[in-house]
Amino acid sequence: MNPRAYWRFVVVTSQFLPLLVAYLRDRNRFLLFGPTRRVSAETRRRRARSLLDTLLTLGPTFIKLGQLLSTRPDVLPPEYIDELEELQDRVPPADWPAARAVIEEDVGPIDRRYANFETEAISGASLGQVYRAETEDGPVAVKVRRPGVEALVQADLRVIRWSLPVLTYFIDESRAFSMETLADEFDRTINQEMDYVREARMLGEIRANFADDDAVRMPSVDEGRSTERVLTMEYVPGTKITDLEGLKDRDLDGSRLAETLQRAYLQMIVVDGVFHADPHPGNLAVQDDGTLVFYDFGMSGYVDSFIQNRIVDFYIAVANQDIQTILDTLVEMGTLSPEADRQVMGDVLELAIADARGEDIEQYRVQQIVQQVEDTIYDFPFRLPANLALVLRVATVVEGVCVTLDEDFDFIDVATDYLREQGYLEDTVRQYVEDRATEAREATQSALRTPPKLEQVLDQARNRDLEVKVDLRDSQRLIGRFARRVVYGLVLASAVLSTAILYAFEEFLAAGVTTVLAFAVAMLLYYSLRRSRGVTAQPQFTRQSMRERRKEE
Repeated sequence: MNPRAYWRFVVVTSQFLPLLVAYLRDRNRFLLFGPTRRVSAETRRRRARSLLDTLLTLGPTFIKLGQLLSTRPDVLPPEYIDELEELQDRVPPADWPAARAVIEEDVGPIDRRYANFETEAISGASLGQVYRAETEDGPVAVKVRRPGVEALVQADLRVIRWSLPVLTYFIDESRAFSMETLADEFDRTINQEMDYVREARMLGEIRANFADDDAVRMPSVDEGRSTERVLTMEYVPGTKITDLEGLKDRDLDGSRLAETLQRAYLQMIVVDGVFHADPHPGNLAVQDDGTLVFYDFGMSGYVDSFIQNRIVDFYIAVANQDIQTILDTLVEMGTLSPEADRQVMGDVLELAIADARGEDIEQYRVQQIVQQVEDTIYDFPFRLPANLALVLRVATVVEGVCVTLDEDFDFIDVATDYLREQGYLEDTVRQYVEDRATEAREATQSALRTPPKLEQVLDQARNRDLEVKVDLRDSQRLIGRFARRVVYGLVLASAVLSTAILYAFEEFLAAGVTTVLAFAVAMLLYYSLRRSRGVTAQPQFTRQSMRERRKEE
């Protein structure tokens, strides 16, 4: 076992222990037992800042972990998410001699492989750094894995694995599920991000999918100068997508750019099934003609067809503002616990849809829903399977970029138009007619089947919002008496039917036996009915009894 991992375990534990103790005190006043404390938003925000400082202190692996945590509302409360979203993957680059050694070991002598090479890194990150160079084909960007980072990452991954059982012991089942999927996802993604052969392959695949789209551009890969630790790509300059002044100077429309960005990601996730998963502003730029440029494909992934179909169902339900279908889709994807309070979650989704559409929301309504969520913040029913975590990261980061470009941007309208163009949604007029016809048919069926109020109750039962409490007292043994009569009736009907069939086939002896059986059962049923002197029962739901029940509770 690597001794470095043991030392890192000591360092990491000493850094995180105060935060863990504070979290346990929030869960239980006396750490392991006692009532839950109510923690203010400001207290959680202060602790989130402490967590941010801790992650920065621990270095590259934990900076990446913090970025991943910022996309996981199923693991951390909103205040932590807000603070960790500020976490930038910017660290000073490694010394040039160490980076040069990596390049020459993998690619060959720099003087022979590149016409010119600038030794000052144009960007530095926790796992790699980027230099500008020249080749016979033009300017290139050379991405180099940070020297020695592999050993540090592997030691830190061991520490995280060792710590996981301890953390999951003190948290509820749904968060334990999320922590385990987070650890699996983090292990996989950070190793993938250090593999530049994989990044080159993903870049090539995504680039090919947009070959006919003039609104989007992705750099080509120089395969002859790329290895597992060095990636040489076409250098494509542009204005940072959130540089609003720069975009304005070039007369570029922020709303159009936001629409291009969202449509590009809808194509990646819904249609192509392979997507760029790190759309923070540093990885997105705009050329002078308005072309959207994507950089850094180290974090990328695939979407299977099941999730693609569920995402389409989700967008269609959002477009129709069908809250119950949205909840059903989230449950199918494994994102929402089936035991979740559908009423609370429905209110949250209604608020989210209104906010996404830019609608004015009454303040008291916001406060009401926020209070509902705060009351269950530690048991919130969201959880993210590994195959959905990167998709959520994309959705949240893209939303932030689009709102920066256009504060009134309507995600739902753009998604609805795109799905209609792709054939997922029918023509508006035809869909309207079909929807009205469906509503008329369902209304007719409902009128024939059940009264309107009973239909409402059945809907509640289907959505698992219906709770029925029954207090059954059988002091007169009515249930047993009814059960015997049902059995007698079934046996009698069977005997009569058997007698008729046997008689038709001229099996007179067997028909005689069943006739005797039928007569005997008929007598038992008659005797049971005669013995009853009426059904009587004591009322169980009088106002007095209800008052007594309340007192008992």
